Order: sequence, then C-alpha cells, then structure tokens
Amino acid sequence: MGSPIVVMGVSGSGKSTVGAALAQRLRVPFADADDFHPQANIAKMTAGHPLNDEDRHPWLEALGDWLAEHDAGGVMSCSALKRKYRDQLRRHNPNVSFLHLTGSLEVIGRRQASRPGHFMPAALLASQFETLEPLDSDEAGIVIDVDQSIDSIIETYMARAANPTTEQDR
Repeated sequence: MGSPIVVMGVSGSGKSTVGAALAQRLRVPFADADDFHPQANIAKMTAGHPLNDEDRHPWLEALGDWLAEHDAGGVMSCSALKRKYRDQLRRHNPNVSFLHLTGSLEVIGRRQASRPGHFMPAALLASQFETLEPLDSDEAGIVIDVDQSIDSIIETYMARAANPTTEQDR
C-alpha cells in the first residue's frame, strides 16, 4: 500500500480517528484536513455557515500538495464530499485512493453529538449529507459502514485492499 489514502465522509463519520489508526497501522504519516483550513473557513463553519466551492478551492489545493508530497504513502482525513473535490485532489496525485466511511444520518448524528467543541455544528450535518456524492465506480476506493469498532473498520479495509473484489475495492 504505497500510495496515499484519503479517509472521507461527512463530519462525525470518524475520519480523523480511523485515519490516524490506519496511518499507524500502515506506518505512514497522517494529516487531518481540518488542520489545513484557513481561519476564515473555520470562522464561517463555527458561525453555522457551510463552506462554498470558492472557500474550499485553496484548502483543497493545500491538501493536494500534501498528497503529492506523500506519493510513497500517507493517510489524510478529508470530507471530500463531491466528486470534483476528489478530482482536484487526484490532479495533485493520481494514485490517491479513498476510504469512504458511510452511515445513516441517525448514527452519524449520535457520533457527532459526542464531540463537544468541534467547530462543525451538528446543524450542518444535514447539509453535508445533501452535498455528499458517493464514490463513482471509476474512483479507486473502498466503502465501509462506520457502525462498528475502529479496529473492525481497519481490519475490513486491510482485507479488502489486499483482495479487491469489486470496482470500488481498488
């Protein structure tokens, strides 16, 4: 597994936790895309306003630069909700693959409610679900449900990445 992996999904899906655990398991660097947001984006989200594509563009460019620098391997957590965002990341590194953490609005809402102090208010969760464009069949990635332990998610990912069985498992 020598190319970078983006752990994607809506806020509260466990991207950062799973991403850090996966990076540790693979012994590669980890980056949380939230750490790349300019202050203006954080202020906008904290005020309860979703980011628009103009807000996201320079942020995605910075993420793409990190992915390009970690072509030999790295894990990044990033919402990557739209295909065009993932395409922007792939322009920096065409070898990037995605681990899409999925779950119902109810399950993710419960998870998000247990995260006090995070800058993404729970009220924006519905807008994230509306924005989410699941991986297309031509995108390298694996989709895993989040309603299980972190260890189970990592084990499932490792097994499916080692033995791809579907278009999405590549």
